[in-house]
Amino acid sequence: MHKTSARLLALLSLLQTPRDWSGDDLAERLGITSRTVRRDIERLRELDYPITTVKGPAGGYRLAAGTHLPPMLFDDAQAVALAVALQTAAAGTTVAEDASRALATLGQVMPPRLRHRIDLLQITVVPPPAAADDTSQVDPHILMDVSRALHAHEELRFDYAPDPSTPADGPRRVHPHHLVTWRHHWYLVAWDLHREDWRIFRVDRIRPRTPTGPRFTPRDLPGGTVSTFVTSRFRGNDGTTTDWPCQGEVILHLPAAEVAPFAQDGIVVELGPHHCRLILGSWSWTGLAAAIGRFDTGIEVIGPPELATAFGDLAVRYAAAARTTERATVIPPHDQDPGRV
Repeated sequence: MHKTSARLLALLSLLQTPRDWSGDDLAERLGITSRTVRRDIERLRELDYPITTVKGPAGGYRLAAGTHLPPMLFDDAQAVALAVALQTAAAGTTVAEDASRALATLGQVMPPRLRHRIDLLQITVVPPPAAADDTSQVDPHILMDVSRALHAHEELRFDYAPDPSTPADGPRRVHPHHLVTWRHHWYLVAWDLHREDWRIFRVDRIRPRTPTGPRFTPRDLPGGTVSTFVTSRFRGNDGTTTDWPCQGEVILHLPAAEVAPFAQDGIVVELGPHHCRLILGSWSWTGLAAAIGRFDTGIEVIGPPELATAFGDLAVRYAAAARTTERATVIPPHDQDPGRV
């Protein structure tokens, strides 16, 4: 590479750091004169890099956003990180096709030493199994329509099907606040104007209507952060706390090492070589009892009483189900005739 070209790439790499650079700082970092810095800045501008001049006592330069995408420069670590991210995004996501094309473009210009490193980092993303009627793939155009209304703080109107087996109803009128992903689905967190309450909508079940409504002033989200609010709602709470509404404590007749990998966000305390204490939460007492029962071992309930009651209710249901199964397997007398086919 020619010395001038190498210097331009080094200059561009510095300017891509999100900060203002004085001419003297750039000259010192590159080992050149301030006059050479000014000439190289002009060369980059001729290549359509939008470099602005910063006013001030010392002056300076900043790489700004332009009207189109100019060539970019990445160091080795950035290139590898970008390739890994694109491989992950290319597996069953909304932008899968675009991610695959971007990864192919990056591979064409990547030097052999980096391409070898990427080849060693081949990633296979296994998406969760989908039901036969799963329609969770989000139309990118709908995602963009929702995003535009969200960032413009404009009222959003749409038809919505809470369940894919039912027809959509509408129009819903909401103030959109956040787009989030949760367990491989896109959700819209919004203030529902009709219900006068916060709601979470599956984006793949939204069909936006046009035009959007008037602008609004965003409200404060319960819980303080979108992470707290969404986690709380999906755990059956009011959006202000991430604690499970039902939490219980039991002793399991299993070593802690065998329980911990399957306890999810529960707390496992070792009590001995063959016993451990498990503190676990769920959206209901019945759900909690069923979750603990899957460990398939002896269980001692420490508390609260609601958990013990839930185990009793499940025991009655399971016993009834077992009796039903036993009756179904008994062959009626008229079916025992050897002459019947």
